[in-house]
Amino acid sequence: MNKLTIRDIEVTGKRILVRVDFNVPLDYNTGEITDNGRIKATLPTIDYLIENGARVILCSHLGRPGGKVLNELSLAVVARRLSKILRQTVEITDDCIGPEVEEKVASLKNGDVLLLENLRFHDEEEKGDPSFARALARLGDIFVNDAFGTSHRSHASIVGITRYLLSVSGLLLEKEINALGSVLENPLHPFAVLLGGAKVSDKVGMLDNIMGKVDSIIIGGGMAATFLKAKSYDVGLSLLDDSVDTAADLIEKASNNGVRLVLPDDVLIAGKISNRAWVKNVSIEDIPRNKRIVDIGALTISNFTKELEKCRTVFWNGPMGIYEIARFSEGTRAMANIIANLNATTIIGGGSTSEIVTEMKLAEKMTFVSTGGGASLRFLSGETLPGIEVLLDKKAEIKPAGSL
Repeated sequence: MNKLTIRDIEVTGKRILVRVDFNVPLDYNTGEITDNGRIKATLPTIDYLIENGARVILCSHLGRPGGKVLNELSLAVVARRLSKILRQTVEITDDCIGPEVEEKVASLKNGDVLLLENLRFHDEEEKGDPSFARALARLGDIFVNDAFGTSHRSHASIVGITRYLLSVSGLLLEKEINALGSVLENPLHPFAVLLGGAKVSDKVGMLDNIMGKVDSIIIGGGMAATFLKAKSYDVGLSLLDDSVDTAADLIEKASNNGVRLVLPDDVLIAGKISNRAWVKNVSIEDIPRNKRIVDIGALTISNFTKELEKCRTVFWNGPMGIYEIARFSEGTRAMANIIANLNATTIIGGGSTSEIVTEMKLAEKMTFVSTGGGASLRFLSGETLPGIEVLLDKKAEIKPAGSL
């Protein structure tokens, strides 16, 4: 990675404002965190700053409050959990900007950690409002972006703030870029991409960018129906996005580039989306017009497995079926188990896929589990992520950013 990190600057005694991604999943019945993954992922950055005597101010969003203060989306629950993990008190402010917050920041001692309240309680955050960014910047001497999962957004706490503070990368952001960059720059072959989820449109850019680098593209999930439709199969009531023509183009590109495109040979079908639904495993040639695809079939699991077992690099993004319904999750679970046991470099592309391997307690068996779904796809598409572009380059002269 060609960006400066916290290792490249002096942090002792400095107020370090760190943008983290603590958008953790919650059980809304209990209000408790159901998965610590995103908190633990940024611990190397937090620990480094504590050990080097920085005054650490963490900021994040949680959920989509739409600019309103919602108690159920307060980051107080994260502060409590982080306090237990760090074994030191992590206070939370009542707001993320303003005189009272500035007063709390001023009272910090070296090694202290403070968490700001949910950034998205202010609608100016998502609008990238300069005044809001400037108010945030007053809290720190240096800005650190460690939130890869939101680095594809031009929000105030991601991009706007860098106009006012010296801005560098955290250790998680560095790890994300290096891991995903290795997929683009120097993958071991054979290299397969396993894709699922609902929309082809979300993954077109990535497929275009890696087409000349992969040996096989394996398609499951809802997007498989779009590819099957492009090959003139009847997919019944299966949901299609507006990408049938795009899928047809990708099929042709794969053929022209000598890339093996692996589609399902059989699927699980159901009449409705329910754990009590009638289900049947059928060939892709026999999908009834009044049923829909809800998972990959048994033969397809076997065929996908054979393809993956050949590989030395695998990138996986997207479930193979409607994973939230237990009866429709077998294909996804099978792929997770297979990939976890491959003798290969295995990269999990964030979003729901990361949550699945974490839930199945397989994350530690993967080479790398990304914290950013949309961001990882954008990165692999070859697009510049705004939140990374604005950070200082390795060869940059370190000097203060714009005045407040």
